[in-house]
Amino acid sequence: MTRIRLSDMACSIARATDLFGDAWTTLIMRDVITGVTRFEDLTNDLGISRKVLAARLTRLVEEGVLVRERYQDHPPRDDYRATQKGEELYPVLLALMNWGDRWYAGPTGPPARIRHLDCGRDTHAVTACAHCGGPLTVHNTTQLPGPGECVGPGTRVIGPLIAGREADDAVSPRPE
Repeated sequence: MTRIRLSDMACSIARATDLFGDAWTTLIMRDVITGVTRFEDLTNDLGISRKVLAARLTRLVEEGVLVRERYQDHPPRDDYRATQKGEELYPVLLALMNWGDRWYAGPTGPPARIRHLDCGRDTHAVTACAHCGGPLTVHNTTQLPGPGECVGPGTRVIGPLIAGREADDAVSPRPE
């Protein structure tokens, strides 16, 4: 049987998950975006093996999500910094944090807070419509075919489902 690769699926979630579906990769990005940028610090913070960390960092650099910057020549030492592509993962991390805080926080509450520096207040991630600002939920949205639509591995059932939807269907919300 031929193994389906996530990167070959006609699904943006599958393609992104191919890189970020691994817990270590997600936690590495959390650390780098938060300011833990050195190999040794990442190893110590995450308790990850050096081999696994090196492999994940190499892939993140190859994918253009992180950039390696030399801060010491002897011995060679590098910082890892998020590129624009990497920084744009921040809302995804905030959404995961928000969900984890709601469903998995310990009895004393969430382990970290997010402070919005522009207004000085603590906040949480909100997924909102880019046009009207209203919340996006499973009950008030639908997926319609996009320009890259196709049916294939990983989308044999969902592809035709989405392809069969008309733009008029998007006007009325799903029944609850």
